[in-house]
Amino acid sequence: MRYLNEEDQELASRYLFLSMALTVISQDIQSIENGNFKIKEPYLELLRKMEHKGKVERQNLRQIMKNKQLQVIYLNKNESFCSYLFVSQGYEEKRNYFIPAIRKNVENIVYELMRKVLNPGNHSNRLEDAQ
Repeated sequence: MRYLNEEDQELASRYLFLSMALTVISQDIQSIENGNFKIKEPYLELLRKMEHKGKVERQNLRQIMKNKQLQVIYLNKNESFCSYLFVSQGYEEKRNYFIPAIRKNVENIVYELMRKVLNPGNHSNRLEDAQ
């Protein structure tokens, strides 16, 4: 049974996938810092700006979720799916996400953050669309 309205579901999903995207960006920063890049700074600057924008958005989402009594809790992961519990005003709803779908959502958010940093006035789905 569905307990979350569409708005809360979108809010919680955005928070979840944005958090995952920030983890990926953080790992990429570490990889570049520790890697054999000849010129690291341009990549690090881009990723750090993306990380900052993402963290600001996530902080805003977290505040909205707190006000709405909305939580996302990791449950488990198997070969194909990750399970999360969405809690909204005392009601619980288990959601399963197909791992390739998670990857695609995270990739889209990374592109979105990149566009926001590189071209703040354009909000298309892909980086190449922004050019």
